[in-house]
Amino acid sequence: MHPYRSHTCGALRASDVGQTIRLSGWVHRKRDHGGVLFVDLRDHYGMTQIVADVDSSALALLEGLRAESVVTIEGEVKARSESTVNAGLPTGAIEVYARSAAVLSRAEELPLPVAGEQEYPEDVRLKYRFLDLRRETLHANIMKRTAIIRETRRRMEDIGFTEFSTPILTASSPEGARDFLVPSRIHAGKFFALPQAPQQYKQLLMVAGFDRYFQIAPCFRDEDPRADRLPGEFYQLDLEMSFVTQEEVWETMEPVMAGIFETFAEGRKVTPAGSFPRIPYAKAMLDYGTDKPDLRNPLVIRDVTAEFRQSGFGLFEKIVGSGGTVRLIPAPATADKSRKFFDDMNEWARSEGHAGLGYVTRKGGVFGGPIAKNHGEDRMAALFDSLGLGPDDGAFFAAGKEEQAAKLAGAARTRVGEQLDLIEQDAFRFCWIVDFPFYEWSEEEKKLDFAHNPFSMPQGGLEALESQDPLTIKAYQYDMVCNGYELASGSIRNQHPDLMVKAFELVGLSKADVEERFGGMYRAFQYGAPPHGGMAAGVDRMVMLLCGVQNLREITLFPMNQRAEDLLMGAPSPAALKQLRELHIRVVEPQRPQG
Repeated sequence: MHPYRSHTCGALRASDVGQTIRLSGWVHRKRDHGGVLFVDLRDHYGMTQIVADVDSSALALLEGLRAESVVTIEGEVKARSESTVNAGLPTGAIEVYARSAAVLSRAEELPLPVAGEQEYPEDVRLKYRFLDLRRETLHANIMKRTAIIRETRRRMEDIGFTEFSTPILTASSPEGARDFLVPSRIHAGKFFALPQAPQQYKQLLMVAGFDRYFQIAPCFRDEDPRADRLPGEFYQLDLEMSFVTQEEVWETMEPVMAGIFETFAEGRKVTPAGSFPRIPYAKAMLDYGTDKPDLRNPLVIRDVTAEFRQSGFGLFEKIVGSGGTVRLIPAPATADKSRKFFDDMNEWARSEGHAGLGYVTRKGGVFGGPIAKNHGEDRMAALFDSLGLGPDDGAFFAAGKEEQAAKLAGAARTRVGEQLDLIEQDAFRFCWIVDFPFYEWSEEEKKLDFAHNPFSMPQGGLEALESQDPLTIKAYQYDMVCNGYELASGSIRNQHPDLMVKAFELVGLSKADVEERFGGMYRAFQYGAPPHGGMAAGVDRMVMLLCGVQNLREITLFPMNQRAEDLLMGAPSPAALKQLRELHIRVVEPQRPQG
């Protein structure tokens, strides 16, 4: 017999009764019933109940062990009595009577419990992540993650994509976040950058003639952490295709993404491939107040600016007169809601940093609230009728500069949907957001900047760049959104060197700058570059949605904390003086505030 195990802790069944077996694993729980000890023994594969009594030589040893000690048990498989069968456990029809036991590793007193799913402080969980990972839910999430990645690879290979690995040490690239820099020992004063994405390399692969590329790519961005974005590093399904239009990218990837979600949906609904709505960016911002709309929420924001150009409600009239907008968020079937519900929404808006959220109540066709009173009963009734709102529907109003009003309206739409239980449960609702602006105005730098990917193809090509107001130019760029999360972003790429130079000139970079910063791609485009496009989908966010968690920490092996620190390994840490000298680096401490 194997020195450690003849079976795993999830393998034994009623058909094994009578066998002498050997198991190894962790002591999960112990229950002492006065002379009879029950031990739940756990390994990666499952759990088996071990029994030891006064006739067992293993009893004294097992009684003295702490939870999470590692042991080997040798014993006989016995059937449980009918009343003690655990139908919720695959091994629940049997137990193992321990004839002998050996300790492989004793556990000290635990800094956090493994048995059970109780909440525990993040710093403790991350410092002792190896214990945290033994917990059932987190362990299952990690295994689901690996299964999702395996399924992703299979589906991509089945439709003719080939996986390639691109360099990790590369040059700095304008992907919209800070680079992680790696100093070069050989080239004093020069730095590599960790890739924010394999963007340039995957485009060069298309120029090199490989046609369909994909990679489960590690990406690195020195940006502040969020619940749906890990600090430092993340993984994405990166892909690129030659000789394609953006419609072909969508038609190719909808079956992949829908198929992955259907495989792991566990009964939840998934938007079928071929029917992902395609929503222009401008419409998304108008109807949902965000370019990441959650389509499980049925509420649609309405622009009612024109209604308040001349109004008895002076505040809105003043906002509209100074170039602002007014957005209405429906609050259906709220006649039975108290005024406190509406006032609480207003207080919530203020707590989010907004001036406030106006509202109108309606019960049996009778309006209430200052906005309705000043705007007039008849005009308010006509407005509600034009929007299809009923006699018992209320409404909230977000007013201000267009960007601010859209942001507040979008957040209020989400909040109202949640408060009124309107969000569709157990569903994954996909859509494409298309026709993104190519440029945006940077108020901070007082100049044009790229709104998204600078390597995208502008709609209208070179002619648009030369003759159109840059802020009106749209890009062949698209995002895939699911349940309010941006799952993927992509575009058809610009493969013309003259167009590339012109696009960068409008943001203040010269031809010489382009040649210096993006020399590899610029040269490549002069030697026959095919039309190409692709996208990148966030693996971490896909897994987060499929596991039904709200934080990426719950689906990641060894995440950093919210301060971008690895508490388990103690990173980042100071470098030794010898290392700094080899790298020709001197550390400059940040200036301390005066006074």
